[in-house]
Amino acid sequence: MSARVTGFVVAALVVFYSPILTAQQQQKVFHIGFLSSGLRSGGAFSRDEFRQAFRDSGYIEGKNIVIDERFAESEVSRLPALAAELLELKVDVIVTSGGAAAQAAKKATSTIPIVLLGAGDPVGTGLVASMAQPGGNLTGVTEFSTDLSGKRLQLLKDAVPRISRVAVLYNSSDPAMTLRYQALEQAAPILGVTIQPLGVREPAEFESAFSAVTSNPPDSIVMVTDALTMLNRKLAITFAISNRLPLAVEFSNIVRDGALMSYGWNFKDFYPRVVYYVDRILKGDKPSDLPIEGPTHFHLVINLKTAAVLGLTIPNSIVALADEVIE
Repeated sequence: MSARVTGFVVAALVVFYSPILTAQQQQKVFHIGFLSSGLRSGGAFSRDEFRQAFRDSGYIEGKNIVIDERFAESEVSRLPALAAELLELKVDVIVTSGGAAAQAAKKATSTIPIVLLGAGDPVGTGLVASMAQPGGNLTGVTEFSTDLSGKRLQLLKDAVPRISRVAVLYNSSDPAMTLRYQALEQAAPILGVTIQPLGVREPAEFESAFSAVTSNPPDSIVMVTDALTMLNRKLAITFAISNRLPLAVEFSNIVRDGALMSYGWNFKDFYPRVVYYVDRILKGDKPSDLPIEGPTHFHLVINLKTAAVLGLTIPNSIVALADEVIE
């Protein structure tokens, strides 16, 4: 066969197969793993809004993306096995919700990219080297909850000026939650209050913690929110209201359940940014080259119905600052 004929045949094959190759490339389906220490439903995370953020960026389930979820339902001991399941599925990226989930994913793999959806203080807990240069295979968005702890206590004091002894309900087995508790301890003297620790490690310990409170009563409660305390939030709310104690928390859904107030980040703000990181990684960027972001806005929510039940009048100056007021 002459070189001229050969060249013609090759050119024809290229023309014939190019549309097929292009179609195959367009049909690539990316596999996203989602690992959470929290609840599948009933928590602050919204599965529908999370998926909507992907759709808004052109990632459609069943077309060019698959999302496999694993929820520990506050049983942190399950996280290593759940992370292993995602690795077996050959996911392209793992999105983690919560510091414990991020730690489990990091221990499970050093090669699959991990995108954080809230992880507290990732530097303080050793997840990353720094926010600007995370290194390794992690990046994403986090909420700076440790830094926010003092501000949350200040807002509670501003809302209820008479408080002087604050019980702090937190998961003492979680290093990230312990950092938040320590931040509250540091802020307390500046605000003229003392801190009473209420550390719990499992659901069975909540009743004994509340018994300790009744024998040495505080005048308010701050609940550091993780999967364990979120799961048992209604116990905390019932106890606080029955003992006429204002309860400050991190997430607004707990205020809608009956807590007095919350100050913190909103999952909904983070979903588009998580998708941004996933998109960058799927297009070839390395997680180590992508700085970790924090929230641009913190939400204050106040429940005036609860305030009325507690016999409290929240100053108008504080109500005016609220992003949402429940009446």
